[in-house]
Amino acid sequence: MPSWHTFSARIWHASFYPCFLERQASLHQYLFYVGDFPIRAYGVVISLSILLAAGVAYFLAKADGRGYEKYIPDIGIYCGIAGLLGARLWDVFFFDWDYYQHHLTELLNVWQGGMAIQGGIFLGVLVGICYSERKKLDTVHFLDIVAPALILGQALGRCANLLNGDAFGAPTGSSFGILYPETTLAHHTYGAQPLWPAEVWEGQLDIVIFALLLIFRARGHARGQCFALYVMLYSLVRFALEYLRGDYTEKYLNLFTSAQMTSLAFGIAALTIFLWLGLRKDPAPQPAADAALGQHKKHKRRK
Repeated sequence: MPSWHTFSARIWHASFYPCFLERQASLHQYLFYVGDFPIRAYGVVISLSILLAAGVAYFLAKADGRGYEKYIPDIGIYCGIAGLLGARLWDVFFFDWDYYQHHLTELLNVWQGGMAIQGGIFLGVLVGICYSERKKLDTVHFLDIVAPALILGQALGRCANLLNGDAFGAPTGSSFGILYPETTLAHHTYGAQPLWPAEVWEGQLDIVIFALLLIFRARGHARGQCFALYVMLYSLVRFALEYLRGDYTEKYLNLFTSAQMTSLAFGIAALTIFLWLGLRKDPAPQPAADAALGQHKKHKRRK
């Protein structure tokens, strides 16, 4: 079975006949051309996922009533760029360093595949925390506000993976599964075999997490618990679906893949923090409008 490194080598050697490779790729992964510049479906959908996630974050922040929505455009740009950078660096250094240490000129060739969502979340959230602290916001509460928007952006991002033919599943061994076009990494790795729809199911489960977070935010909870729940639920989903993935199959200690190891670490940490915050009983602030209404009713009762 060809590995990702084998496919990367094929792409490298294909530079001797770029016209053939480009013509094949344009049938599936390019939307159209502006002159000689290709507009890739992957980039368009990733950009849309960042914009729509920022839009949902703006709506949630505005509904919260503390004026945090005015920071969303800036934080969306900074965190979006940081997320893309983190996703690429995480893939290079944690998943494929054996290859890229000998091909440093290909570090930014994201169109060949290689964006790890865990790295994108990590660096994007880290930049968001730094921005929030600099603006003297309630960072923990702000993370609770934007958590549903983050998972929605991830769900939409998985559509980009499907169009690009990466983050694919392993062969199902039956007639059930996705058949990818010949120009995709999935087809180069497994050929014309039906593969588990791992990226599709992850996107669908991310939508479920999005709904659960909105429901959870509507109930009484401690500060920080919503964001901890987001990390915990996504880690659980990613850990489970890794058993169906076919792109990175190397296991450490013959037990878990690198993505499962990080999911396990983040998931256990998030569960611990979730329970600890619940025991502290530090309630999340009410939306400003609800707090004002409560004060008004209290004042009327006194009269």
